Amino acid sequence: MFKVIFLEGWDRFYSKMDKPEKDRIMKKIEQLPILAGARHLKHGVPNFVTEAGQYRVCFREEGDMRAVIFAGNHKQYEKWYKRQ
Repeated sequence: MFKVIFLEGWDRFYSKMDKPEKDRIMKKIEQLPILAGARHLKHGVPNFVTEAGQYRVCFREEGDMRAVIFAGNHKQYEKWYKRQ
């Protein structure tokens, strides 16, 4: 089981969303401690992305911790991804 932490700036897009959208994303974040499958963001980088409908949650695995680095919809994810 992983411990979930939030890195600075993870909520840049999340903070501007409506409550139902935030609730859907937060449910996915609450699953991160036991989440088994997520795809790599880029080859050779310890970042992963998981989906909740049209929303994306990106996190980094560091030992027994998962650090949330991004949460937003697919368009926001594309903007964020291009800057990585």
